[in-house]
Amino acid sequence: MNGNARNERPTADDIDAASLSADILNPFVHRLELGSTYEKLKTIFLTIALLPVRLAAITTLMILAWLLACLGLHGLSEEDLRRAPLKGWRRDMRVVICWMMRALFLCGGFHHLKVKGQKAETKDAPVLALAPHSSFFDALPVVYLGGPSIVAKGESSRLPFFGSQATLLVETNNKIDTHIILVMIFPEGTCTNRSCLITFKSGAFYPGVPVQPVCIRYPNKLDTVTWTWEGPGALKLLWLTLTQLNSSCEIEFLPVYNPSEAEKLDPKLYANNVRRLMAEALKIPVSDYTYDDCRIIRKAHQLHLPHASNIVKSHKLRYKLGLVASKTEEELVQKKTYNFGDVNLQEFAQILRLDDKDPTTQQLFRIHDKFGKGKIDLEEYIFTVLATANASSERDKVEIAFDICGSKTATCLTQSELRKALRLSIRMQSEESDRIFQHARNNEDAYTVSFDDVLTQLSNRTEYAHLFATNNENSKKTI
Repeated sequence: MNGNARNERPTADDIDAASLSADILNPFVHRLELGSTYEKLKTIFLTIALLPVRLAAITTLMILAWLLACLGLHGLSEEDLRRAPLKGWRRDMRVVICWMMRALFLCGGFHHLKVKGQKAETKDAPVLALAPHSSFFDALPVVYLGGPSIVAKGESSRLPFFGSQATLLVETNNKIDTHIILVMIFPEGTCTNRSCLITFKSGAFYPGVPVQPVCIRYPNKLDTVTWTWEGPGALKLLWLTLTQLNSSCEIEFLPVYNPSEAEKLDPKLYANNVRRLMAEALKIPVSDYTYDDCRIIRKAHQLHLPHASNIVKSHKLRYKLGLVASKTEEELVQKKTYNFGDVNLQEFAQILRLDDKDPTTQQLFRIHDKFGKGKIDLEEYIFTVLATANASSERDKVEIAFDICGSKTATCLTQSELRKALRLSIRMQSEESDRIFQHARNNEDAYTVSFDDVLTQLSNRTEYAHLFATNNENSKKTI
């Protein structure tokens, strides 16, 4: 790609604005089931007739490759591997191992490897950026390319058996060293289900050298290769892949991307523009989604917090505004400086010590202004923030709501305050909350109820007891 057509490349601010307004996908979930009776019977038959043969061949090749890797790395420390690429007979040994790995993939059923485009010369593009990263089978492009230097976590060297086959270890959080001859990197940094391209890490783009994007596809009828944090485990995927008669993989080399001067100075902009180009080639959307975002959404679902996508957007904006680092919302609850309630934009900004003219502050406010009335419920906003950050159970949610809704003390609430606390934490209706209040009072003259008494009432009710069962069991285990 020619780097001269600068007007077509968006700025970092344009990309951030577009990503925040887009619908958030969940690229970390993969569902795999053998739907038809035919698929199940075929899998059973091939498990008996084909799997043992493939496993025997793969195991033999893996052991031979491991022995050669140990020989090639003999006498080298981890520091030696970081300092410079392998040379001489050690580098030739890597080529031999790559040929053995190709044979391994063939034995595993990857008979169809389709390659589009052409790999550029190393001098023209010293970095290969591969995406989407979705499987441990993504090692196939590595062996196809003859074993270029792979950017991997330092911990990779400590993996049993496979760690010894690492040829160059570079920390993913550090800048890529310019002395490396050819680097292959998966800039997403984690596996997804290929539904979109998530945020690219900036490591491959810090040097400001040309990058050749490489797209990976698995056009199989049954997707047995995708390995995400929520879905089939590695052993199940390996079993189902090895019991397929054929598996296919496509590798597409896109034109070399030459960075502009602005991109050389801004690795994030460089990474985002390369990601956008690759997404267009793959015909999938981009999402400013990271693994941490996925954990936030998963936690929101586990805690039954509504509007999980808005929670992620809000977290990004709060991080940009410095609220995450300063823990401003927690400080507000601890000091009880303000009487929480409905606030407009100016009041919202003043309370959180923000600039109401800042577009990021305005965007954060609009996310929580669900009905477009120009006001938000500050208690609800703070509850969502603290529950997402600190809660791990329904009990924690109720306790956090007590802290926020109590006007004078967090340990005792009035009837109206309890209504708000239970609505925020477990979405209880006012009538039911009033009944909880009446039963939780120690005497008829009491106008407040304690957290412990309310928790007892909730635990004793069949419709709410299951919400607190996990927490009680964990407490018993701790004791």
